[in-house]
This record gives sequence, C-alpha cells and structure tokens, in this order.
Amino acid sequence: MEPSVYEELLKVMKSRRGPYAGLDIPEFFDLVKELFTPEEAAVNNILSKRPDTLEQISQRSPLDPKELSAILEGMADKGLCATFVKDGERVYQGLPFMPGIMEYQFLSGRDSERDRKVAWLIEEYKTAYISAKGVEKIKFPVTRVIPVDKTIEVGNQIHTYDQVATYIQKNDSIGVGTCYCRHAARLRGEDTHEMPMNVCMWFGHTADYIMERLGGKKVTKEEAMAILDRSEDAGLIHMSRNTAENIEFLCNCDRWHCEVVTQVLKQPKPGWVFNSGYQPKFDPEKCVACETCIDRCPPEALTLGENEVPSVDLDRCFGCAVCATGCPEEAIVMEPKPGFPPPPKDVRELITGLKASLK
Repeated sequence: MEPSVYEELLKVMKSRRGPYAGLDIPEFFDLVKELFTPEEAAVNNILSKRPDTLEQISQRSPLDPKELSAILEGMADKGLCATFVKDGERVYQGLPFMPGIMEYQFLSGRDSERDRKVAWLIEEYKTAYISAKGVEKIKFPVTRVIPVDKTIEVGNQIHTYDQVATYIQKNDSIGVGTCYCRHAARLRGEDTHEMPMNVCMWFGHTADYIMERLGGKKVTKEEAMAILDRSEDAGLIHMSRNTAENIEFLCNCDRWHCEVVTQVLKQPKPGWVFNSGYQPKFDPEKCVACETCIDRCPPEALTLGENEVPSVDLDRCFGCAVCATGCPEEAIVMEPKPGFPPPPKDVRELITGLKASLK
C-alpha cells in the first residue's frame, strides 16, 4: 500500500498547483511520509479542492463512513485538510501545499522536536524544488501589497481595496495565528530579527477552521486593527491575494523570511509583480536625510539622492509605505504609481489573467 499511495499523492499535490506543487524528487517523499500516514495519504487523494460532506467523500472511498470520519477529523487537526460548517453541514476540503498545508503546520506556534523536523523537511523540499525547476518568472501577480492608507497623499482617491480596514470591517470571523515563515525560520534556528510573530490574519470560513482546529485566536475588529498598527511599526508589509474582493487572509511579511517577498525579490523587476499601486513621494523641505526610510525599505529600493533627498527605484519599490510609516519627520506620502493596473475583482478574474499570461 505504502509506495503506491504516496506516488498517487504526488499526482494529487501536483494537480492542486500553487507554489511547490508536487514534484518527483526524494525530498517530496521524505516530507509527505512525515506529514501523512498511508491511511491519511489515501484519504487526501480522494479529497476535492471544493468542500464536500462526509457523505459525498464516502462515495469515493472504500472505508466505512465512521472510519473515514475519524481519519478526516485527525487530518483536519493536523492541518492536512480544511474543515468548516457550510449551510449547517460539516464539510472537508483538500489543500495545496501553499497556501495551505505548509502554513498550517506552524500556525499554532508550537516548538517540538517534530515541529523542528517538519520545518527542516519543508525547507529541504523547497530548496530542492527551486534547484530542479529554477526561479519561476512571475507573468501575472497572484499576490499584492495593500498600502497603509493613512500615508496616501491627501486628495488622491483611496479605493476600498486599498484599505486593510475594508476587509476587517466586513468580516465577523477574524482569526490570528503565528507567521508561518518566521516561525519555521525560528524552528530552524535562524534569526527572526525580533519581528512580531502572531500577526497573520484569516477571515471567514478559513478563520473558523484555524480557530477551531489549529490554535488560531479569535480577535475583535479593534484588536485586528491594533495588530496592523503593531505590524506597521515593525516595518512589516501587508500582503494578500491579488483580488479586490473577498480575500481570505492578510499576512504581515518581512523581507528576510516571507515566502512571497523572498521569491518576488528574485524577479528582474520586483516592483511590477508585487505592488500596491502606489509609490513614495518625498518632501525635500521636511526631509532631514536621516536615512530611516532607506534602512526600513523591504526591497531596498531607496538610496540617498541629490540634495540628500531619497531617490526611489520604481522597478524594485513595492509601494508598501513602510518608508512612510517610519519617517520621523512625516516627509513621505504615497501617490498613485502611473501605469499600474488595479487588482482583479475576484478569483475568477485572477484566473482569467493568469491563463492569459500563459498564452
């Protein structure tokens, strides 16, 4: 049973796509054999990317429904499948590696011998994956930066999708958990630069799942806004899926460990595949050339230019406003970036854009 079920799991994880989708290398099998028992792997292989009830899943499984239910519940508790209540019924959903299984392993912030082992196995798989496939060119962005709206220059129209408060205010279910990227790095013994850890947010059904099963904490809207303020003070970037509506997560990312940021920075022009649609504008009368903005800039897009006023490389700049939030003289505001398109409205438009970019 064991060899074939993991080979089938390889096909399934490849079909679910996303970063680090299944790849036939030894590191893949080392990782999945640690994450999944053979029985769990077999159940994972029949799960849909859409949420299904136990009855629907049972139709695809030879297992007794009670036995199947027990395995599904155990997998949900381990972050190997998602579960939540939809229209009054418990449903289960298959997950890709990312976003999904990899993040869910560390959301609780645990630090055990197995957690450290899994952190290393994931890192080894990711490293081998990139070595085998190379750095993939981003032709259409699937993630975006959400700017700090209070730094946007007065007089500019601020769209709802440019305001993190939009997503907080529209969701009654908000869950917060440990940053996957920084916690995994800490488990591997790396320096996390004293950045805040419990600052990543989920909304809606995803929030319900992480709070019920993975140690996520339910927060109020006011508490969520306070977390954003703390993240901005630390110089973190607000990041989510590249859609204007119904985002499911809001990460607060650093430049050293964040999976999205580190991969974006390997692109020829990072600022055009990961951006808020804004760019910094400097007031030479207020600027005292303290270089705080240069030190804080995540993509290192700023240098001290003529007349000791910062100059920005727009091919690198994310428009994240980390420079503006840290300026002690309030000499920086954000203005629209010319020629930068608005985000796709929803997942359907995002998929359309992705498909068009592959032609």
